[in-house]
Amino acid sequence: MNNTCLDFRNLTLGYQGHAAVHHLSGDVQRGSLTAVVGANGSGKSTLLKGIAGILRPINGACVPGFRRIAYLAQQSELDRTFPARVINLVSLGYWHKRGLLGRLTPADKIRLSACLDAVGLTGFEKRPLDSLSGGQMQRALFARTMLQDADLIRLDEPFNAVDARTIADLILVIKGWVSEGRTVLCVLHDHALVREHFAQTLLMARKPVAWGATSDVMTSENLSMARSFQEAWDEQAGWCEEDAGQGGHTHGHDHITHLPHHRKVAGHV
Repeated sequence: MNNTCLDFRNLTLGYQGHAAVHHLSGDVQRGSLTAVVGANGSGKSTLLKGIAGILRPINGACVPGFRRIAYLAQQSELDRTFPARVINLVSLGYWHKRGLLGRLTPADKIRLSACLDAVGLTGFEKRPLDSLSGGQMQRALFARTMLQDADLIRLDEPFNAVDARTIADLILVIKGWVSEGRTVLCVLHDHALVREHFAQTLLMARKPVAWGATSDVMTSENLSMARSFQEAWDEQAGWCEEDAGQGGHTHGHDHITHLPHHRKVAGHV
């Protein structure tokens, strides 16, 4: 049985002809927990959109090995002024089964209540969304993700503006997903959280700087290299100039790829 959930084959993604993710190759194994790390603009969120098929590759491919995918976006992308309640938001997790206006079965309602309980929101069903704190809103979004029953879950900055207790509770939810055999990719800025809880890390600077065991990736050398690449960004460069002989290949989790300091690539919009 193929144990690969995602296979990146020289994947390049971008906007309006400007590449934001360059020449990513490697695979993500089923049931793995991977942090995606890098500075703002390093291509992390772009990569998540490419995995979902929202962005078509400029070059290369992202070959899926999953059945169903779930996406938890950044809270800044959500309109919390919409007149809806917690139960309305969470029940959207059944969209793949019931459609947008489908009625929930008694079994659906029992499962929904169990998911709310799992994230600590029992009794919040009728609360308006605009009355929730940042942490409560994130708990509701995690409950919705549970109902999607996906085997690949993408989380984009799930702990921004969230209190420490909520982070601890949601980390347990994530680890529960992994114990069920689900694959989780999580974009994060907090390096301490990455080192403590994530076994695998992909460090991005629009290209993969390093990918593998977190202890090998999150070194001062690799982080410095990622910062150097950000600082050397050339807005006037050709859209994707490659150094001869550099393929950016990162198959498997034991191979670490580094970027040369002098490569030029164009900025994305």
